[in-house]
Amino acid sequence: MLYVLTAAFILAVHNATFWSRTIAVLGEHPFSMLAFGISVFGIALFTVSLLGFRWLQKPVAAGLLILAAVTSYYQDVLGATIDREMIQNAMNTTQNEAKHLVSFGFISHVVLRGVLPALLVFWVQIKPSSLWRHAFTWAGTVVLGFSLFLGMILLDFKTLSSVIREHKEIRVAIQPGQPIAAAFKYTQMILRTQNVVVAPLGTDAKRSAALVNAGKPALTVIVVGETARAENFSLNGYARDTNPALKARSAFYFTDVKSCGTSTAVSMPCMFSNLTSEGYSYQAGRSNENLLDVLGHAKIKTIWLDNNTGDLGVAARTDSTNLTGSNDPVSCAKGECEDSIFLPELKKIADTMTTDTVVVLHQIGSHGPAYFLRYPPDFEPFKPACQFAEFAKCSGEEITNAYDNTIAYTDKFLGDVIDMLQGETKVITSMVYLSDHGESLGEGGLYLHGAPYFMAPSQQTHVPMAMWFSENYKTAFGLQEACLRGKTGLPLSQDNLFHTALAMAGVETSARNEELNLLNGCQK
Repeated sequence: MLYVLTAAFILAVHNATFWSRTIAVLGEHPFSMLAFGISVFGIALFTVSLLGFRWLQKPVAAGLLILAAVTSYYQDVLGATIDREMIQNAMNTTQNEAKHLVSFGFISHVVLRGVLPALLVFWVQIKPSSLWRHAFTWAGTVVLGFSLFLGMILLDFKTLSSVIREHKEIRVAIQPGQPIAAAFKYTQMILRTQNVVVAPLGTDAKRSAALVNAGKPALTVIVVGETARAENFSLNGYARDTNPALKARSAFYFTDVKSCGTSTAVSMPCMFSNLTSEGYSYQAGRSNENLLDVLGHAKIKTIWLDNNTGDLGVAARTDSTNLTGSNDPVSCAKGECEDSIFLPELKKIADTMTTDTVVVLHQIGSHGPAYFLRYPPDFEPFKPACQFAEFAKCSGEEITNAYDNTIAYTDKFLGDVIDMLQGETKVITSMVYLSDHGESLGEGGLYLHGAPYFMAPSQQTHVPMAMWFSENYKTAFGLQEACLRGKTGLPLSQDNLFHTALAMAGVETSARNEELNLLNGCQK
């Protein structure tokens, strides 16, 4: 009976998103919806009973209740899907990032819907039985759960098989089955790559004639944006002026760029690999060298500076520095560092470098939910702005205002980077900015990012990209501005970064695909 009650409670209390999506598809077919609901109850019963043999009965029931409470909060309140990529994101989360997701609303949700029911499970007295009798009851419950699942599917096979096949958004909403399956998939992914051998890439890389004959070392800055969505860039048509700095500096802005994924853990390694979005996987990315390695083969110095969750293995074979622990009284006054922390470090590199160098700046950018921590208190062009990490405490307008402030601050930061590079006379400078993924601000009930790509809205996959070149770069490399501006409206993706960055840095290699190089045909 404990198995049945636990499964019923989880299905009724922790599956609001599942039920809403099911009703949207099967609302006009009550028999099919009832059959589908019973089948899902069956698989929940199967899971609870299968894992809860003998003395594990109460611990498993209590654990699943708490797990379902945790995952249902993020799914039902924030619209997050707990799939393998979300598990991967969670494993890469820093303490600063995690603390903003553990709010009063989260704690109260978990206590009321998970901890208290779990305590009740331990309070209930179960009549002792012999091992054989318990084994018989346990096996019968396992069989019953699976039979309900399979029987209901077969009873209305034509309709339910179609729903299962064509409406993946319903399948990924089942709690806690989806998170458990996702955890197994994540574990398998990690185990497969533990002893991976990294294949060399672009070992024939060399400096181009233009770079060799430039007379000065070249400094290429790659800014990896965080959680910036193109929809809120005024350069992309947004009504608010969120990009005055880039506009004033005549940056090349690309209006139609798609991300490789909807999370940093996927998009960032993908954009630095030579694999296309369709061909990228965690294992493939780990098994091959990336952009920084190819630059190294050409004797270009590479430096990674981070103000986020780290380089995620991208800079495994290069110089990497994490700045999140800095105690700068200005940039880190709120306990977390704003992206201005990069500027002194970049200035130091530009003033002392003696060889061609590529610097990657991994921003904190617009990382939520604590948008108000991403810009200085005196930099708030859009008011009133949400001052909380818990969205329930703010209106939709306040959330959007805070997010737009982060976009405007990123614009200011990029303007400061450009001004610094423009002022360097001893080096040839250029910059490319590309966000890793976008962000949802409540559209369709979704917040933050990390939605499965098959169902991700454009707000999470349409990302901003901008490029800037100093006058001495244009001269040394023969850059034809009109040619490049003619490409700013083309449909692009993060696939273009690897090949374009090599061209920007003046590196020639067989690994460079000219069809994906935005500078192809625009350099004399």
